[in-house]
Amino acid sequence: MINKRLIKIRKKLDKLDDKFLVLVKKRTSLVNQVLLTKRYKNQIVDKKRIKKILKNIKIKSKKKNIDTRITKEIWASMIKAYIKYEYRNFKK
Repeated sequence: MINKRLIKIRKKLDKLDDKFLVLVKKRTSLVNQVLLTKRYKNQIVDKKRIKKILKNIKIKSKKKNIDTRITKEIWASMIKAYIKYEYRNFKK
């Protein structure tokens, strides 16, 4: 038996994923701009910046009543992925 409600919800999730992809593309473009400003590979990881980002995300998540464990894990994963991306694309 086909669960029509589930199919409808999944279609909404798919549309939301499409919007996320647009944001990921924009974020990648900004990361590329940041990468161009870095002269040395050791500038790629900025632990203070990462800590600040995760702290801000936690605060904003609480204000918006979003599970902070979810947002922390998402942002930490995204940061890790972009650090790997920067190392792969570092040109100096």
